[in-house]
Amino acid sequence: MTATKQPYSLAELMICAASEAFRDDGEVLATGIGVLQRLAASLAMLNTNAELMMTDSEAFMVAEPVPLGPRGDYRPRFDSWMGFSRIFDNVWSGKRHALVGPVQVDRYGQANISCVGDHARPKSQMLGVRGFPGNSISHANSFLVPNHSPRVFVEGEVDLVSSVGYNPARLARGWSLDDIDIRLIVTDLCVLDFLGPDRQVRIRSLHPGVEADEVQAATGFPLHIPAAIPTTAAPTLEQLILIQQLDPHNLRAAQLKDNPPGVRAPHCTTA
Repeated sequence: MTATKQPYSLAELMICAASEAFRDDGEVLATGIGVLQRLAASLAMLNTNAELMMTDSEAFMVAEPVPLGPRGDYRPRFDSWMGFSRIFDNVWSGKRHALVGPVQVDRYGQANISCVGDHARPKSQMLGVRGFPGNSISHANSFLVPNHSPRVFVEGEVDLVSSVGYNPARLARGWSLDDIDIRLIVTDLCVLDFLGPDRQVRIRSLHPGVEADEVQAATGFPLHIPAAIPTTAAPTLEQLILIQQLDPHNLRAAQLKDNPPGVRAPHCTTA
């Protein structure tokens, strides 16, 4: 079969890379908080892990991910009820994997979604910690960051620790670092994980055209940089078709500041 060149956007590359976080999860509730995050979780359900569970973001379990934006004639396929109280049962049982978009992340994987600056007089006020503390100690989490910079990957600790990371100084009594489960961090430059020495943040893969030095310069703390770093896998034609079905109104195109509609990443090769 002759290989062909299939163009893809940076947003689509990130969606596919983030979907890999759910590949080996089996039957857990996949929760994507944000446009790219939700598309990544939905793609995983359709492409790499058919056992994933997903809600309609309201009160029902769905047999297939619900497309973003106006639905037209589409009608969700409901499997069962998943009200708020059942969500908490699911969270506390550990049978959930959330893909979230923090405002700040530090070397420990501690995330901030609450405020920037001093808590008493913040420069910017966001959501508050919400369910981050309980989520981060109860089940697996991954992050998607659309703008990799030292403002996000900060030197020192985040301004307000909203979620637990691999910081022994902040562990609750009776907990160990082995109880923390942060899988992947997907950014517009690379994919990171915590598999470096002593759980140091490691460059797992680099997006096409990105160098390790560029990633380190955009990060406020030292990264583990392996001798050989693979290139982030390009989306397949099947994945691109599924993303288009999940996001028929192309809401993904507006999620990256430096990737306006029409700007494309390097071509991928599909069979």
